[in-house]
Amino acid sequence: MTVIDALLNRRSVSPRMMSGPGPADAEIDLMLKAGARAADHGRLRPWRFVVIRGEARAKLGDVFAKARTLRDPGANAAEIEKERGKPMRAPVVLAVGARVIRDHATVRTIDQTLAAGAAAQNILLAAFALGYGAMWLTGTNCYDPVVKAALGFDEDHDVVGYLYIGTVAEIPAPLPVEDLHDLKVEWHGPG
Repeated sequence: MTVIDALLNRRSVSPRMMSGPGPADAEIDLMLKAGARAADHGRLRPWRFVVIRGEARAKLGDVFAKARTLRDPGANAAEIEKERGKPMRAPVVLAVGARVIRDHATVRTIDQTLAAGAAAQNILLAAFALGYGAMWLTGTNCYDPVVKAALGFDEDHDVVGYLYIGTVAEIPAPLPVEDLHDLKVEWHGPG
């Protein structure tokens, strides 16, 4: 598979369409090495990767449930259980964080966060190239201080997302080819 093939054919696979097994240690390391090759302003290497698998997924589910209870005391039992079940949807969950230097002299915080986002995209491409399904999910648990602390992220970290990775149990329908007509503008100068 060429890089262009991966770029043009990769697509998100819902965790509902995944099963085990998840990637082995060497495959996870390969994915993370691909992530660490992302574009990086100032060579700050802001990305941080937390691998969650096996029984740790249930522990993360407990953290998600606790955080939901604290931030939304009116949440009902079904909503709390839905939070608890989120990490169990795939064999491997990677939390991707950005360790952001807020007062860096030359590299803006957005550039550091975008570099971590580029690392996450590289991981998705590597997972696809290795034959796994993957999906990048965000949501309130990326910003919740209880969740961030439990994952080892402090106030200088932004969580850019959770990458759910597993064996594709159900092949999703192909995505349509992008029509660039409305997305592309040829610029020839101001006015």
